[in-house]
Amino acid sequence: MLLALFGVLDLLLRVLGWVIIAQVVLSWLVAFNVINTSSDGVRRFLAAIDRLLDPLYRPIRKVLPDFGGLDLSPIVLLLTIQILRMLLGGLAADLAYPG
Repeated sequence: MLLALFGVLDLLLRVLGWVIIAQVVLSWLVAFNVINTSSDGVRRFLAAIDRLLDPLYRPIRKVLPDFGGLDLSPIVLLLTIQILRMLLGGLAADLAYPG
């Protein structure tokens, strides 16, 4: 049961990582005018992703120094997710094969 919980947590962390990557790529596409934000659907989708990820970025942005227009909080969050996934994997392996 506990191993299944670790599997679900790993899946959620993996999906969160892909959402972060998608948000970063979409922000680049908007910045270079590849995606037109005059469409209401596109604007709502981008706002929804921003509202989803902003609570995760906010504490990181408070700690990181200002790099001008460069936002490194997605990279820090992706690294944190990878570290959590490694720790969960190690803990799951310890529980599955004790001793």
